[in-house]
Amino acid sequence: MLAALLAAGLATTAAACGGGEGQAPGGRVTITVTGQPPKTEAFERQVFDQDVAEFERTHPGIDIEPHEGFMDPKTFSAKLAGGQLEDVYYVYFTDPAQLIARHQAADITDAVKDLPHVGDIQPQLLDNFRDARGRLYGLPTANYTMGLLYSRPLFQRAGLDPDHPPRTWDEVRAAAQKIAALGGGVVGYADYSKNNQGGWHFTAWMYSMGGAIARQDGDRWKADFNNDKGRAVLRYLHDMRWTDNSMGAKQLLEAQDVQRMMGAGQLGMYLAAPDNVPVLVKQFNGHYADYGLAGMPGGQGTLLGGEGYMINPKASPAKVKAGLEWIQWKYLNPDRFDAHVKSYADGQQPVGLPATPTPDIWQGAVRDQQNAVKTKYANVPTANYESYLDSSATVKGSVEPPNAQQVYAALDTLMQAVLTDPNADPGQLLSAAEAKVNNVLAQVR
Repeated sequence: MLAALLAAGLATTAAACGGGEGQAPGGRVTITVTGQPPKTEAFERQVFDQDVAEFERTHPGIDIEPHEGFMDPKTFSAKLAGGQLEDVYYVYFTDPAQLIARHQAADITDAVKDLPHVGDIQPQLLDNFRDARGRLYGLPTANYTMGLLYSRPLFQRAGLDPDHPPRTWDEVRAAAQKIAALGGGVVGYADYSKNNQGGWHFTAWMYSMGGAIARQDGDRWKADFNNDKGRAVLRYLHDMRWTDNSMGAKQLLEAQDVQRMMGAGQLGMYLAAPDNVPVLVKQFNGHYADYGLAGMPGGQGTLLGGEGYMINPKASPAKVKAGLEWIQWKYLNPDRFDAHVKSYADGQQPVGLPATPTPDIWQGAVRDQQNAVKTKYANVPTANYESYLDSSATVKGSVEPPNAQQVYAALDTLMQAVLTDPNADPGQLLSAAEAKVNNVLAQVR
């Protein structure tokens, strides 16, 4: 019945997609897909390749041709124009709006109506793949929100309760002072300020206060941070850096600098997504028991990111149908939760962290099912992340602004100036950055 319904729904797509049926003699169809991890990620590569083999066994009419890698915006349009773009391709949450506007993804609205478990995905994540008319062009397969990553041992040494992390920026500031007072080179709070990462974190700060970076004005985008909320962000950073001296003298930091400090036990807090925790352990000699993750301070919003898959607009109806079956089976399949999570536990990979090894995209009963499986196989202290999980279900998540990397490059200057110059003028910094960002946003179509 599912096959019949999907075929009926795809009938209207055939003319738009063009091409033949995409099927070999005997009714077989071969689809190319991105997302295969590199060989350097041996465990993840093994899981992916085993999934391909299992899918082909259980779907005998479909062959998968996996391609290593993910999304490269620099080559995407050329690959599409040259007929080299995969049938099923990976995207970041920042990509769909522009791909939809440029007609570079297939409309799958009708094709997914009877696809299992689409209705169990959080609606705001699906909305990231919709156009203004509500038509759907892709499916989310993973997401993250920013939170506050902190050192439980330093909290304890500073007389703070690691089971009750800061909930407001005032509490973050107060905790950072106590941690920095420990001395010995310990820093209370650190933040990024170069290579576009400063602008990225300024955006997270703005969202945490209920603000924005850009807003739509008709069919155009305009900067929206030169206001009281933007000044409040810079004031907090200035005061922690210069008044409290809780951010340390070394600035112009990026992710690896901050992660190295945290891994060495020399940093109290920084903004991060959950995927930073295994990085600290695997690359910087940290220990899972030493880290806690809290919700975004302020509680008024957080930066939402993630990934998903879209389908080549030139794909035949048969390939669209097969591609959706692959996406659902591989990434959106509660029936595989137990076996998938168990494979990570058996492979001595971390289980119990937010977002991995199953994505935090679900709602309702499926979310409860996922959490129960994670608890069953957990090999890391899940209680350390309860504050983050509690807030992630209620705090509004907002995606990155259009032309995000160019916007972030312009916003880097804000972070750099306020963290290196005690006399930096917030008003002048915001006005200068606003002009730069408006020039970037003027290019959005």
